[in-house]
Amino acid sequence: MTLPPHAAFATASAVPSRAELRDHLVRTGIAGDIATTRENNLDHYRSLALRDPHYMFGLTFSEEWTYADVLELMAKKAGVIADPAHRQGQDTIDPERTIDAVEAMGDRVAEALRPGGTRVIVATGHPTGLLTIHLALARFLEARGATLLSPAEDWSYVSGGLGRRRKIRYLDDVAMLSDGGTLVHTHDPAPMRAMLAEERPDLVIADHGWAGAAGEAGIETVGFADSNDPALFAGEAEGKIAVTVPLDDNVLPRYYRPLTTYLIDRIAQAL
Repeated sequence: MTLPPHAAFATASAVPSRAELRDHLVRTGIAGDIATTRENNLDHYRSLALRDPHYMFGLTFSEEWTYADVLELMAKKAGVIADPAHRQGQDTIDPERTIDAVEAMGDRVAEALRPGGTRVIVATGHPTGLLTIHLALARFLEARGATLLSPAEDWSYVSGGLGRRRKIRYLDDVAMLSDGGTLVHTHDPAPMRAMLAEERPDLVIADHGWAGAAGEAGIETVGFADSNDPALFAGEAEGKIAVTVPLDDNVLPRYYRPLTTYLIDRIAQAL
């Protein structure tokens, strides 16, 4: 009988071994052969090389970051296929690189928590996938004595060319962007900039433009990024982002549970 991808970890308390987590990441498509196409990855790498603001996540770069440079970086950091002649079809994220980055993230978060009274902002631009990780992290951090900040709540602005007004909304201390009736996907760094203008934390755990804007502002920042979102990896290479975890950022939310449990256990063990 073939078990569903999440069946081996039916309870949140079951901490997988590294080997078990690796197998789970591949089975669920969080890493290994991913849903993001090669064409989409390469298109976004070109866009970053051309300094398209939508793909820069609020970061600025001192290095040139040509298309070839970005592809080389993503092969090194995320495990996408390095061959530039591979232009269509399947692409990959190396699960070993994902787990290495999860462990590095756990160590950096623990380091930030050790002094006590750590002020943290948690935010996500991908509420349909990564929200579940951020919610669990927020609960854990609060239980370990961190202060979860919620600056600029209900701050709003007109986003994009369609004149849509969006605002910052918090769900259990995790910041997201809302258009009033729904939580929306965003690359935009503007909301995080508004938050930092009101209150600066010691640590930011985020993704997309939320992470990019925080890293650009010189705040200790760890984050998650898909293989088609190279900006945070470039930011990490230039020292603006502390750790970037490569993963598919929009699989079924329950599939992230073993990764989340592994990350939280890593933080707890490092404290």
